[in-house]
Amino acid sequence: MEMLAKMNKAEMEAKLANGAYVLFFTADWCPDCRFIKPAMPEIEAEFKEFTFIQVDRDENLDLCQELMVMGIPSFIVYRDGKEVARFVNKDRKTKAEVTAFLSAAK
Repeated sequence: MEMLAKMNKAEMEAKLANGAYVLFFTADWCPDCRFIKPAMPEIEAEFKEFTFIQVDRDENLDLCQELMVMGIPSFIVYRDGKEVARFVNKDRKTKAEVTAFLSAAK
């Protein structure tokens, strides 16, 4: 999974201008993020139509604020530079919950 470099919302939307992406917001210190991380390779394999990009919340704090991502782990789906779905809250997320979210976002 690619790691997003530090950037603002406009730069990120330009990067995501073509294609379907899932942004995975996380941080090393976050126990709920560590809970879902082992399932991410399987989730990526199941949803090959998306390019998954990991966003380090601490590295991209300004971007998270611009996107109103206050809780992690969180997921936002982008298509051709525009947000189309979000699963953003501070709750622990299971593989089944993330899979259901991405299925609905296809």
